[in-house]
Amino acid sequence: MWLKPRPAAASGTRRLARRHPAALLALFLCSTGGALAALALPAALGHTVDGLIDGGPVPWSGLLLCAALTLAETGFDAGAAVLGTSTTARLTAHLRTRTTARVLAAEPRSALAVPTGDLTARLTARTADAAAAPVTAAGAVAGVLLPVGAVTGLFLIDPWTAAAFLLGAPLLVALLHTFTRRTADAGADYQRAQSVIAHRLTEALDGAETIRAARTGAREYHRILEPLGALADHGRRTWTVYGRAAGQSALLLPLLMLLVLAVAGLRLGAGAIGVGDLVAASRYAGLAVGIGALTGALGALARSRAAARTLDPLLTLDPLPHEGLGPVPGRPGHLELRDVGVVQDGQPLLTGVHLTVPGGTSLAVVGRSGSGKSVFAAVAGRLLDPDTGTVLLDGVPLTAMDPALLRPEVAYAFARPALPGTTVEDTIAFGPWTAGPEAVRDAARAARADGFVGLLPYGYATPLSDAPLSGGERQRLGLARAFAHPGRLLILDDALSGLDTVTEHHVRRALDERAGRSTRVIVAHRLSSAARADRVLWLEDGRVRATGPHEELWADPEYRAVFRTEVTEATEATEATEATEATEATEVVGVAEVLEVADGADAQGTPDESDPSGTPPRPRAEAMRGAEAR
Repeated sequence: MWLKPRPAAASGTRRLARRHPAALLALFLCSTGGALAALALPAALGHTVDGLIDGGPVPWSGLLLCAALTLAETGFDAGAAVLGTSTTARLTAHLRTRTTARVLAAEPRSALAVPTGDLTARLTARTADAAAAPVTAAGAVAGVLLPVGAVTGLFLIDPWTAAAFLLGAPLLVALLHTFTRRTADAGADYQRAQSVIAHRLTEALDGAETIRAARTGAREYHRILEPLGALADHGRRTWTVYGRAAGQSALLLPLLMLLVLAVAGLRLGAGAIGVGDLVAASRYAGLAVGIGALTGALGALARSRAAARTLDPLLTLDPLPHEGLGPVPGRPGHLELRDVGVVQDGQPLLTGVHLTVPGGTSLAVVGRSGSGKSVFAAVAGRLLDPDTGTVLLDGVPLTAMDPALLRPEVAYAFARPALPGTTVEDTIAFGPWTAGPEAVRDAARAARADGFVGLLPYGYATPLSDAPLSGGERQRLGLARAFAHPGRLLILDDALSGLDTVTEHHVRRALDERAGRSTRVIVAHRLSSAARADRVLWLEDGRVRATGPHEELWADPEYRAVFRTEVTEATEATEATEATEATEATEVVGVAEVLEVADGADAQGTPDESDPSGTPPRPRAEAMRGAEAR
């Protein structure tokens, strides 16, 4: 039976409130206590004033009660502020963790349907806004208690005074309703504009080198900031709503206050109420018109609701289904794809891929840009589920394996690896399990990263923020992380593209040492990578064009043209970004290429990258003499 994904609850206020009920209850009690103290103070003050006017002894008990109520109100308000801040922080951390976990557990195509910049904004700013809802709601309850209690106090003092306030109450309620609705609309539009800017900025940062090489920085600057006009409009609209509400409140509330005091004064003159009652009525009138202070809480709740709506699609992502199976123990990673197909936005990325990779062997995946190489690499390790067909690892379908059991068996390295962790050692050790110090250093040596790590200020303990890394050095750290967590399947998705040829030569030797113990799938762009592999998968437009040893495929001119295309593209990119370094790098690359091909070729000779016509290379001894001469 397939496990059915548990439905994910939305980021509602009730669900969040259940995370820290004790803290929210304490917050509610503090807010309520402060409100009750504030409501009791006018009555105590009026009674004390009456006692002073009567000319009897000083009502010390009344004065002490007023002081105690004042201190209680202040203390409760301070406690509510502390509890509100700390609870909001904890709820924000919980919501971010839960949303991030849901995104990471989902099938990548579903999670990445949201643009990267927008996703980042949702996981940061939106979670903070949504997490504030329970605290704001708890405070808003106490905020409602004040005006309701104040109106009740006016009724107890004198019904006519209360009626004077209620005469203008409908206008105040209508003002608050309009404010809440308009604030929610303006806040949602503002958040959408922020997401567009965040997405475009992320795109520009990812393609910074290309932008620099193409000299299109000014164009990108204007493209990123183009939504600022809309953002400013939405911001002005938000402040206009606030301004109108504040202005209307500033006009309506004093009029209500004046009306209540006028009626109370008339009732005092008629002898219906005393001076103490007038003092209490004026205080209650101030609390009653304080309903305008709810505008801030209502605006915060509106923003929280708008933020929660943007998080709901992430929190309802289905996790990867599985049958709870694990990989068969003690196997070397026999990989099999049966009629695998992947479709995205109606376009086929892979179609009808049938392939078997014997355990412990190496497979080079080649093809022109857009041929589906990275999609194949993602499907092979279940970073992506195929739309059709099945992928099996040692006879067990990947879709049947528990992801927690599958992940330790599959190691990935990418062209642009993420580098989590505080220090260099943390980055290499990061993975399904934390690699030990010795494993970290062995992996760094295998990835040829130990040399530059040793030059860092504190070696492996150097913080990443203090380690200026080139693209190739970042790739080597990513490779070291993969080597430090060996599984039965190692997938390199263009993870050698930033390495110089000598370094790549040594890394490939480290890969060869894993023969028989793990299966290696290498997305290859260089001829030497394909030549060293046990087998080559040639993709074209998402279909398998051919498979077999590199020596056999080399007889096909179109196969040779794949590498001519890759070499040309790489050369053009290098000339665009590093033209000043090209000449001095030529000698090193030339020597390394001779050594690589001579070391990777068989007795019959595998054609060199520099000679795609099919001419065999020189024997190794002759190649070495030529290299020394150069």
